[in-house]
Amino acid sequence: MALFDWLFGRSPEVPQRNQSLPTAPENRTPQIARTPSRPSFARTHQVPDGIFRFIALDVETACSDAASICQIGLACVQSDNQIQTFSMLVNPGTRFDPFNIQLHGIGPDHVADAPRFPVALSMLLPLLKAHHLVQHSNFDKQAMNAACGSCGLPTPDLRWSDSVIIARRAWPELKGNGGHGLANLKRTLNLHFHHHDAGEDARAAAMVVLHAEAHMSIPFEQLIIPANKPRFAAKQTRTGNANGALAGCIVVFTGNLGMSREAAADLAASAGMNVRTSVTNQTTHLVVGDQDLSVLAGHTKSSKHRKAEDMSHVGHQIRIVGESEFSRLVSTAHAKS
Repeated sequence: MALFDWLFGRSPEVPQRNQSLPTAPENRTPQIARTPSRPSFARTHQVPDGIFRFIALDVETACSDAASICQIGLACVQSDNQIQTFSMLVNPGTRFDPFNIQLHGIGPDHVADAPRFPVALSMLLPLLKAHHLVQHSNFDKQAMNAACGSCGLPTPDLRWSDSVIIARRAWPELKGNGGHGLANLKRTLNLHFHHHDAGEDARAAAMVVLHAEAHMSIPFEQLIIPANKPRFAAKQTRTGNANGALAGCIVVFTGNLGMSREAAADLAASAGMNVRTSVTNQTTHLVVGDQDLSVLAGHTKSSKHRKAEDMSHVGHQIRIVGESEFSRLVSTAHAKS
């Protein structure tokens, strides 16, 4: 029984790893991390070859040192959006912390015959340089650069994007409601993968991007372009028209609206409503995007939405309406003015 098995036992939630196989002393073959195959994706045990739409990359580390990469995973998205998933073990040449072992299930015995990082990088670099890379948070880029620095290698010139930023753009309502980490996106988007396996997490990051493309009807090439921010941010607060039919009302917006927040604020103010950015005891209306109002439930509601519901439950007179009802409300107010 391996030392890790004796100390920690095997948890069914931790992907099992094959023991390292003996290799010839010359032309040693890298040890590939193996997990059970699944019908939803293709896993290859050779470095993928070809032209892909983009490649998601994830790493696992042996300890708190970001340079201690012990596994690299790739998810290569084909032109038909099928995903080739590849992962390989790496010998970091450093300690393994018990916390990290328990997290991903990789220990010293598993990487004893695996290549060191310079060899692993030399195998992957031609593929990585030829494609745009996606990471979920900035850790993976930092770890790759730290491992290069630790080995005395130059930092490779790679093109990176962050699927967390893409997820924030696609599902802003998750901010403060579980967030945009892979664990919460797994629940929200009904993704199926084993967390803390580099190949599986890379595949999950790729699926997040594909879901975002479908959700927003925006291709990857546009999703990775930073959103243009106005030099001076438009104010989302407004003072309502004193002669409007809804004068004295205070409205707050949350979730994804079909119109811009600025356009919605202008409509509300022209009908007499004062527009504010947060829900308070003075708020009379909370406008929620139609999709958010009909689809979201429980912990995935925005903090504004949950606060408004709590206030309503204790008797505060606040109306929670969808965007369509809001449009009818202001149209009626304009007709009365």
